[in-house]
Amino acid sequence: MAEEIKKGIADAEDGGTKETMEDYSRELEASFRTIREGDVLSGTVIGVNEEGVTLDLNYYAPGVIQAADISRDPSFSVLSDVKIGDKLEGVVVKKDDGAGNIQLSCVKASEVLGWDRLQTYLEEKTTVTVKVAEAVNKGVTAYLEGIRGFIPASQLSLNYVEDLGTFVGKTLEVRVITVDKDKKRLVMSARDLLREKETDRLNHRISMLVPGIVLEGRVESLMPYGAFVDLGDGLSGLVHISQISQKRIKTPSEVLKVGDTVKAKVLNTNHNKISLSIKAVSETEKPDEAGEKQAAQYSSGASVGTSLADLLKGLKF
Repeated sequence: MAEEIKKGIADAEDGGTKETMEDYSRELEASFRTIREGDVLSGTVIGVNEEGVTLDLNYYAPGVIQAADISRDPSFSVLSDVKIGDKLEGVVVKKDDGAGNIQLSCVKASEVLGWDRLQTYLEEKTTVTVKVAEAVNKGVTAYLEGIRGFIPASQLSLNYVEDLGTFVGKTLEVRVITVDKDKKRLVMSARDLLREKETDRLNHRISMLVPGIVLEGRVESLMPYGAFVDLGDGLSGLVHISQISQKRIKTPSEVLKVGDTVKAKVLNTNHNKISLSIKAVSETEKPDEAGEKQAAQYSSGASVGTSLADLLKGLKF
């Protein structure tokens, strides 16, 4: 037992010595680093207050960044938006702020590195998250990599935006679509991402449709080759002219008009396109169902004389 205790003490002493040597080695290495004004340094946030943040730069002196030098975004709050453990990058403004700290600026770092990062986002079509800062003429502004950017109203939504003010304070997923460092111009878009998500949603719904199912929809447009039927919730299907009627027709307008409510059977969903058939529904109807439809047509006909004559036609006196 005594031997185990001695061994434990020896291990602890060895471990303590090793840790001390590693710390000393890091401090020694840091003392030989040369830091100049204009250098870009990265550090870990170890302190946050209303005036700014303190960084561990892995150097014998800590780094400090004043709140005004962290972001130009008017909505930025150092207490809300910066947390202990965050990584920040800044340009060295002063090697000694008078209190032994290295003074940095994230704003200046954005001017040095931000545009290069924005160019990379553009080329790689990176999805990024931004917070809308304010509504301006024909769009809104948001900050990305510390640089003020513009999102046109036409790029905010899939639909027309009437009140731009409703977007202020909202977080959006966007892509960079224009970067011009010389003109200090950054343009972003949320619409393309929204369109992709909507397409994925519709394709998923289409994939759930089983061939043979009968759907009800409204005729939304007529073309020489067929009719497009609005099935609701963004889905639309095509009824080819050959699948509209039992009889041969030259144009869909012979039997259909825009606004008509129709029932159609799903033939297939190849390539995420819905192919429908009105003719197939009538082919599978029971005889009594067809009779009920005829009776309904007679009861709602415009000409009483014609429908009456047709009804009397089959009677024997």
